[in-house]
Amino acid sequence: MTVTTSPLPPAQLRSQGIALRRGLTLLGMTVLVPGSAQLVGGNQRIGRAAVRVWLTLIALALLFVVLLFTFRAFAIGLYANPITLQVLRWAALALGLGWALLFVNAWRIANPSAMSPAGKAIVPAVAFTLALAVAWGSWTLAGAFNAQSRLLGNVFGGGGKAETSSGRYNVLLLGGDAGADREGLRPDTMIVASIDADTGRTVLFSLPRNLQWAPFPDSSPLKKLYPNGYWCKDQSCLLNAVYTLAMNHKNLFPGVKNPGVQATKDVIGNILGLDINYYALVDLKGFQSLIDAVGGITLDVARKVPIGGGTDLTTGRKYPIKGYIGPGKNLHLDGYNALWFARSREGSTDYERMARQKCVLNAMAKQLNPATVLTKFQEIAKAGEEIVSTDLPTSQIGTMLDLAAKGRSLPLASVSFAPPLILPVKPDFPRIRQIVADKIEASENADDKPAKTTASASDGGTATPTATASAKAKTQTDDLDAICTVS
Repeated sequence: MTVTTSPLPPAQLRSQGIALRRGLTLLGMTVLVPGSAQLVGGNQRIGRAAVRVWLTLIALALLFVVLLFTFRAFAIGLYANPITLQVLRWAALALGLGWALLFVNAWRIANPSAMSPAGKAIVPAVAFTLALAVAWGSWTLAGAFNAQSRLLGNVFGGGGKAETSSGRYNVLLLGGDAGADREGLRPDTMIVASIDADTGRTVLFSLPRNLQWAPFPDSSPLKKLYPNGYWCKDQSCLLNAVYTLAMNHKNLFPGVKNPGVQATKDVIGNILGLDINYYALVDLKGFQSLIDAVGGITLDVARKVPIGGGTDLTTGRKYPIKGYIGPGKNLHLDGYNALWFARSREGSTDYERMARQKCVLNAMAKQLNPATVLTKFQEIAKAGEEIVSTDLPTSQIGTMLDLAAKGRSLPLASVSFAPPLILPVKPDFPRIRQIVADKIEASENADDKPAKTTASASDGGTATPTATASAKAKTQTDDLDAICTVS
């Protein structure tokens, strides 16, 4: 008698194999389309609800992408709203929890009792691993949304002027040091970035901290105290002291959140003949953290710059030089070294320091790209909270990012109002305004745009027409790409 052996495994083994494959398939379906497993083998009501939510999320994502390509500024402004980010935060947590529960449910409806001992271990292990991965991802994403909401809510307070002035945005950049050894905050770095609202082409105007006779406009309450300009017999009334002056006279600025910034905006706008739209005030610690958060900057350094050094004017104490930055090409600077490169005074002048500060700004503008922002946003957000303040509203973030993207490929022109161009003790303010108008006109002509008739404020705040580019005075201007090569 011949015994025939069946090529097929026993029915129980086949059933266990089918159950294992079914369980893994249901988990895979839940990865691709949450709720699809429930539609084919479980509670169809739950499945339909989950699939609808999934399709709605895809539709919203596609709509946002379309908005980014068609109405980029609006899309970014909508996303940057702290309320939107808080909604996204809690939505990420809720959707992540729901998705994780769908994995657990998919394991349950896979009929684990019909699986082999190995299948009973494999399928739940895969299910709970996927559930934990989704839960961890949603928790991380919710944390990112919360960090962004906190950053935008704490830093971008709004209050600036959204309307352009002669087709330009003028942004005042202040670098302040409110250290324990200093009385109050002194914005030693004062730079105005004048940005073309169409092309993003930018001109930087930097003013020395020791400029005297700063003229307050008629609208400033400080004009009553110093009708002829900010000057003292002991020559201590310097431009960077306007901030402290206003903070000491808060009663003159009823309803103003930061009188120091407001007074500084007023007087610098009057000096340059520009209407200042926004300001950003960054302290030294925040600057260093921000550079570290973006991974540092790379630039060429023409001559060595000391780290440390200097003398305390109050105590006479001399600080030692701890080292040097450069010289060299393609030097990568972390936050600590970038800060010293920007602020070091030992062996140089305030005016050379002004040029170095613009070198750092140029490097940041050209090297900070969207990929860096996305991959290091948590670190950038933490550093960003150390920004003292800005009056740029969240609704304008998209507009500014658009202009920054356009201006990245364009040369960054600048003017330093330093000797011999301008003497800080007796500044020629009409000449300063003329230089500003001419430099802006030259910048606009570089884009073949029709020249605008720009108004510049006089000492009393009245407007006078500027001369044409052909009548430009000689200026001490600098092309930052020539002064410091940014890689």
